[in-house]
Amino acid sequence: MANKLGEKREIKQERAARTRMEILQASIELFARRGILATTMNELAKAIKMTPGALYWHFPTKEDLLLAAMEELHRRFIGEFTEVLTAGRKWPAKKQLVAFLERTRNFLRYHPHHGIFFAMLAAEAPNNNERIAGALREMLQLYADVLAGIMKYGQKKQEFRDDFQPRAFAHAILSAHMGLIVHQQLYAGEVTYDAMCDALDFPMLDGIDRRGR
Repeated sequence: MANKLGEKREIKQERAARTRMEILQASIELFARRGILATTMNELAKAIKMTPGALYWHFPTKEDLLLAAMEELHRRFIGEFTEVLTAGRKWPAKKQLVAFLERTRNFLRYHPHHGIFFAMLAAEAPNNNERIAGALREMLQLYADVLAGIMKYGQKKQEFRDDFQPRAFAHAILSAHMGLIVHQQLYAGEVTYDAMCDALDFPMLDGIDRRGR
């Protein structure tokens, strides 16, 4: 009897976890298409063919849903950087930087709505929800710290020029990539995502190279 109850409980937990993930994925895509403020919980429930009551059972507020979606995307994105954050620390600074940029490009190439979702949050949250804005700043700061660390290392090893601020550089790169994925959607018929990445990366990589001065 106890075994059967345990099995039923496990099945329910697995089903709930699967439903939660489906909600998060659908919400990320819908928020990316419609915007954070314009999308209501009722619209989301309708889009995923769920009753509003069932949706609120999983996520009591829209804020809870947004925070969970951010955490899920962060979990997916950070997995792309395992090598850079471990063995990659021994690489030359430029190789580390190129690897970071390539992994960012690959991730957003196949999941553009992930980048648009974060761009929407960055645009709408600061003036509307400080808790969301604070969580986003904290999350993005991790990536900014990695980039700034690479830039400082490159300056220390005299690979990179020393007349720029690593932290400002890091935030400029993060914001550029978030804006790039949004802009490319607007001009999808004229320019590819990879071409825009190349246009951003080529002068930047040459510009910071000490040997290129």
